[in-house]
Amino acid sequence: MKAFIIQKYDKKGALKLTDLPVPIIKEDEVLVEIHAGGLNLLDAKIKSGEFKLILPYKLPLILGHDVAGIITQVGTKVIQFKVGDEIYARVADFNIGTFAEYIAIKEDDVALKPSNITMEEAASVPLVALTAWQSLVEKANLKKGQKVFIQAGSGGEGTIAIQLAKHLGATVATTASEKSFAMLKELGADVLIDYKKEDFEVILKDYDVVLNSQDTKTLEKSLRILKPGGKAISISGPPTPDFAKAIGARRFVKIALSLLSYGIRKRAKKIEVDYSFLFMRADGKQLQEISKLIKQNVIRPVVDKVFPFDRINEALEYVETGRAKGKVVVKIK
Repeated sequence: MKAFIIQKYDKKGALKLTDLPVPIIKEDEVLVEIHAGGLNLLDAKIKSGEFKLILPYKLPLILGHDVAGIITQVGTKVIQFKVGDEIYARVADFNIGTFAEYIAIKEDDVALKPSNITMEEAASVPLVALTAWQSLVEKANLKKGQKVFIQAGSGGEGTIAIQLAKHLGATVATTASEKSFAMLKELGADVLIDYKKEDFEVILKDYDVVLNSQDTKTLEKSLRILKPGGKAISISGPPTPDFAKAIGARRFVKIALSLLSYGIRKRAKKIEVDYSFLFMRADGKQLQEISKLIKQNVIRPVVDKVFPFDRINEALEYVETGRAKGKVVVKIK
C-alpha cells in the first residue's frame, strides 16, 4: 500500500511517500480501506517532535488520526462491524496512520459513518468532535443556560464545539475575524468578537466555561472572564500533573509537566476557578452519539479544503498556517 511517513522529527521536513505492507489485523481489529483522512494540528506537532515526551513514537511513522473508509476485513472477536461497512474513527494514540491506503483499527474506536455525509466530511469529524464532546459534556458538564467561551470559532475545533454547545443549550461566545461572523452565527454563536479589533476580556464576564485552544497569554486572560467555580479547559496546554498521571508518564515527564503548568494552576486557584488540560482520546461509543447528532443535522461538518492524496504535504502546510475555516481533508480513494 502507499503511505506517507516521517523518518525523523523535523518541523520543516516533508512527509515521504513509500510502499508498505497492508497491516495484518488482530482479533479485535478491523481493516479499513481508507477513502479520506482528516488533518489536524496534532499531526504537525508530532512531526516536529513537540509531543515526543508525551507520545514517544517509534520512527519511521505514518501520521494521521482521522479516517473514513470501508471495512475490508474483520478480526475473529469483532462483533459490531462487518465487511462492507462504511465507518469513521479517530484512531487511538500509538495506532495512528491514516495517511495511507489501509489501516487496522480497534473495534472500540470505530463508529458507522453517518449516511447523510460524504467520506470527506466524515473524515473531518472524529478528532475535533470527540474533543468537543470530552471538553463540554464530560469535563464541563455544560448545562442549558450556562455561558461558554470557545476560542477561535472558525477553526476545525471551534466550528464543531460551537454547534455542540448550542445543542446543549448554552450561550456561546467566540473569537474570529469579522469575515467569519456570518458562518459562525449560522452555526449558533451568540457573541461574536473580532480578535483583530476587540479584547474579549473587556466584553465577556461571569462565564461558566472556557474552551482554550490558544497560547498561555490568552489562557491567562480567559481565566479572568470566568465566575468563581468556573472551568477553564485547555486543549493546547500546558499539561497538568493529573494528565501526566492519566497517561502513566515517566517520573521526569511528570515533574516537567508539573513545572510547566504550575503558574497557570496557581493563578486559577487564586481566583477560585478550575483549570484542566484535555488530550482527547479515541472513543467509538462517543462517536456513535455524535453520529446521531449529525444524522439529525444538529451538527454539520465544516470542511475548508479537500486535497488529493499526493498533495498531503501542501495540505499539512495549510493546516499549520491556522487560516483554515473548518477542517482540511485529503481524498485517498
